[in-house]
Amino acid sequence: MKSLGIGLIGTGFMGKAHALAFGAAKAVMGDVPDSHLAVLCDTPADKAAQMADQFGFAHATDDWKSLVTNPDVDIVSITTPNTLHFDMAIAAIKAGKHVYCEKPLALTLDQAREMRDTARAAGVKTMVGYNYIKNPAFTHACRLVQSGEIGDIVHFRGWVDEDYQAAPSLPWTWRAKLSDAGLGALGDLGCHLVSMAYGLVGPIESLISDMQTVHATRPLADGTGRANVENEDTASALVRFANGVQGSLSTSRSAWGRKNRLAWEVHGTKGMICFDQERMNELQIYRNTGDTSQQGFTTILTGPEHPPYGQFCPAPGHQLGFNDLKVIEATALLRAIRDKHAAYPDFDHAYEFEKTIHAIAQSARDGLRVSLSDL
Repeated sequence: MKSLGIGLIGTGFMGKAHALAFGAAKAVMGDVPDSHLAVLCDTPADKAAQMADQFGFAHATDDWKSLVTNPDVDIVSITTPNTLHFDMAIAAIKAGKHVYCEKPLALTLDQAREMRDTARAAGVKTMVGYNYIKNPAFTHACRLVQSGEIGDIVHFRGWVDEDYQAAPSLPWTWRAKLSDAGLGALGDLGCHLVSMAYGLVGPIESLISDMQTVHATRPLADGTGRANVENEDTASALVRFANGVQGSLSTSRSAWGRKNRLAWEVHGTKGMICFDQERMNELQIYRNTGDTSQQGFTTILTGPEHPPYGQFCPAPGHQLGFNDLKVIEATALLRAIRDKHAAYPDFDHAYEFEKTIHAIAQSARDGLRVSLSDL
């Protein structure tokens, strides 16, 4: 198989994460198709040239349309603000490229559906940046649930909180604007929690929710006044899964002290498992067996027994990090292209995750329970 050319659009935090992931995938994981960093796009052109040199890309451009049609590009990585995902992904797919897009797919569910359908029709491979579900701790938890280790699942409770919008003095940005960001805390954070709930319990059938904007306006950066915050800072939902299990989901971008508390508990008839992304190399499991005087939570530190942790480090307790999850994610896409199977999560899966956050928003606006089959 020929070396796959990577075209990266965007050089912020996520752009760097994608560049590092593709650069490290073969070195870390071994059985990975060859790839090379072909073209990087950002604006202005001098910034693109500087970042291409820093990241190790062969060429730079300030024109994303030329990148997606470049014959040396096989995979287009989209790490731009949300409002640009749709046009870039559709153009890349129509040019016959595989697409690696950060979440959420698009501003609206209609756009996300069109992205999914266009990718299906073209037969290209896609991947969406729900990298937290690549954590060996999370995949081990899924195996424990599926094997019946905690019995029949009876309840799920999850929350994802950060404080990056907690201070009322923070200036207004594109993240506060519906036409640029789409949903707020739900699109930034809540969709990650939904992806985990799906993996542990399955698809959500219906929900009822509420949401709020904590800071209705924010100061403009140039000091000329204030602008409205058009999307939500917090949202909560009571959910019913397709298998009958009930649960709750909550998210906030205004939670002081929380940096990435993507946490959940899954309760079963024989025990429970809990996790917190701020301690991403740990699982806690409680089993209701044996002498009750000795029952308690067991902490599992991820290690080589929890693949693919051992590809990164031979010893437990030495810790994986955020960028390691992106390496696992990029590897999955490269292998899917080579082996001609669907990647996970692709546009199909991401569309299902994102139906849930749009259902939460609709329920909060209408004050009614929403069935996801109606969306």
